[in-house]
Formats: sequence, C-alpha cells, structure tokens
Amino acid sequence: MQTGEVDLGKMEAELMRWSAKLEELRARTPVAGREATFDYRKRVDDMREKYEAAEEKIGELRAAGSAKWETFRGGIETAWSELADAYRRLAN
Repeated sequence: MQTGEVDLGKMEAELMRWSAKLEELRARTPVAGREATFDYRKRVDDMREKYEAAEEKIGELRAAGSAKWETFRGGIETAWSELADAYRRLAN
C-alpha cells in the first residue's frame, strides 16, 4: 500500500469518528439562553461545513486514485486543518 493510501485510510477513519462526534454535539445543543444556543449552533454548522469540505476532498482523491496523492495533498491538508480547528472551537 502506498503512503497516500495509508494516509487516506487514516483520514477516512478519523472523518467517521468526527461525523459521530458532530452528531453527538448537535444532539446536545444547549437549551438555555437563545444567544448561547445560537452561538453553539453556529459553531456546529461551521464544523459541518468544514466536515463536508474535507469529505469532498477525500472523495476527489479516492476517485482520482492514490497515485494523485501529491496533486490533492495541499487541498486535503487545508480542509483537514480547517475541520480540526472548527472542532476545537466547538469543543471549547
């Protein structure tokens, strides 16, 4: 297995874990105070957007084949970093 395939597999596994965590966080949206709920919901929606962008990039790479890892690497790493940042903002 090539390095790109290994990295892609790890990313897909992590993406699945983040998807489950995102759904858990959405389910636990605070009910006290409209502003707090709005801010939290906004951060959840931001994370969902970043998740979908990362998922799309991984899908593009999967469709292109692992031989194209270097071509897609920058976009995937950017999307991944943005998703991780969104998750950290939501968790705090």
